[in-house]
Amino acid sequence: MPKYKVEILTPALNDIDKIADYHLMMVGPVSAQKITDKILSTIEILVEYPEAGSEHPDIFLSKQGYRKIISGDYVCIYKIIKDVVYIYRVVHGATDYPKLLR
Repeated sequence: MPKYKVEILTPALNDIDKIADYHLMMVGPVSAQKITDKILSTIEILVEYPEAGSEHPDIFLSKQGYRKIISGDYVCIYKIIKDVVYIYRVVHGATDYPKLLR
C-alpha cells in the first residue's frame, strides 16, 4: 500500500502551537509535550491510512471532502487530495469548528 504525504497547513500548525501553549500554562511542560505528541501521532496514522478518519458529519463540510480524526479531546480536520493528506485545522471538539472552514 503506497504511503501518503501529510502536509500540516499553517492554520493547523498554529492550532497545535496554541494547544501546546494552553497546556503549558495550565498544567506544565510535560502535559504540553504529551498532548502535542498525541496529536502528531494521530496525524501520522494518516500516512498509511488516510481514510482512518470518518467523513465529516456536517453536510456542507462532507460535500467539500473534509474528514476528521479524533485525538483525545481534539479533532483534526483534513482532506485527501490525490496522494496528499492536508491537515486544515486541529481544534478542541467542543468548539464550533465547522464555521472555521466555511
